Order: sequence, then structure tokens, then C-alpha cells
Amino acid sequence: MQKIKHFIKTHPHMWWGLYLPVYLILYFVVEHVVTDNYWPTQTVIDDYIPFCEYFVIPYDSWGILLFILGVFFIVKDPESFRRYMWFIAIAYTTATLFCFLVPNGQDLRPAELPRQNICTWILQMTWAADNNANVFPSVHVLGVVAAISAMWHSPKLKRVWQIVGTVWFVIIAASTLLVKQHAFIDLAAALVWGAVVYVIVYVIIGHKRDKMGLRCGAEDPGREDGHDHSPDPRI
Repeated sequence: MQKIKHFIKTHPHMWWGLYLPVYLILYFVVEHVVTDNYWPTQTVIDDYIPFCEYFVIPYDSWGILLFILGVFFIVKDPESFRRYMWFIAIAYTTATLFCFLVPNGQDLRPAELPRQNICTWILQMTWAADNNANVFPSVHVLGVVAAISAMWHSPKLKRVWQIVGTVWFVIIAASTLLVKQHAFIDLAAALVWGAVVYVIVYVIIGHKRDKMGLRCGAEDPGREDGHDHSPDPRI
């Protein structure tokens, strides 16, 4: 217990992670409010995108990888964790509010699956847990943009992991279309909005914090005591 208390005391930036249960509450509320009578987001482009159940594996790996990345930043790179969570908080909240104000959904899921295997079984469970509404912009893709941005801005991640992580997250983004969880414009809208949030977090806020030297302590490889040495870790 003392070790846990010490870890929390020396890693106060981890409290930014409390946004996640807030988002989950918003998500479940909107999922139960918006179920039909929505704006269908599919277009003719989606007719050319094939269905492939095998991509449910990368699709479902999304949450696990975002969590692992967050834990890594909590322990190794406090400033990257803050920016990672700010990106997620801004992107997810605005996307969820948009879905509430402008109900949307897609009608791309096949009425009958072409075959039965372990991946179609997993996909059916995924569809059961997540309805086909509230898809524009894709939160899945916004999470991908948040993860890739955080990885490439972190001095604690080796280049090989930045490359491998980026490739896998791009596959995850593609999987949203291939398992018919999203329409093409859901993905496109997420990329556009993700770019806007990137500018807010990494260009505007990040540049200001970099000028203030708030990343210095987190990037100093000589600091081995596990403490967050930035001037004000609660910011």
C-alpha cells in the first residue's frame, strides 16, 4: 500500500487518466440515446471497400494498445502522458457531443456473414457491444491519431517502436472500414478533426510548454528516481 501511495505521490500526472471513466459515461449515454433515426454516413465509396472479418483482431486491439501506451507514458514520460490525455479528452469529448447533437450512424454491416470462424464470432460480439450509431467522426481513428502523435513526440520511445506502433495503428484505422464499423467519411472526418486537435495540443499548447521548459525533467535520462521533476507536475 505504501508503494502505491508513493507512486501516486511521485506521479501526479496520472490523474489526467480520470478523464477515461468520464468519457465512458458519455459514450454509454449517447449509445443508449442515439440508436435510430440518424443521418446515414455511408457513401458510394464504401461499396468499393470489401468486408474482411480478420481485421477484427487489430480493430479490437485498439483499446489494449492505447492503455499500454498510457501506462508507459505515466511511468516513463509524464509530459507525453499529459499531452496524450489532453488530445484524447478534447477529441473524444467533441466527437461524442457532435454525435449527440447530430445523430449519425452507418448501415454497412452485412445482414448475413459470408462464413463462420473465430473472427466472425469475435466480430459478432464486437457488434453486439457497440451499435452502428455514433460513428462520425470515428473515435477509433481519433485514438489512432492521438497514439501516433504521442509516440512520435516522446523522447522515451525508441525509433523502432515508433515505426512499429505507427504501422499497427494505421492497420487499426483501416480495420474500421474493413469490418464495417465505420464508413469512409467517418475515418476522413476523424483525420481532419485529429489534425485540428494535434495543432491545439502539440503546436499551440506544446510549443508554449516547451518554451517554459516543462519537458526538461521528463527528458533527462539521468533522472532514475522515478519522480516527475517538471516545475509544476500538476499542470
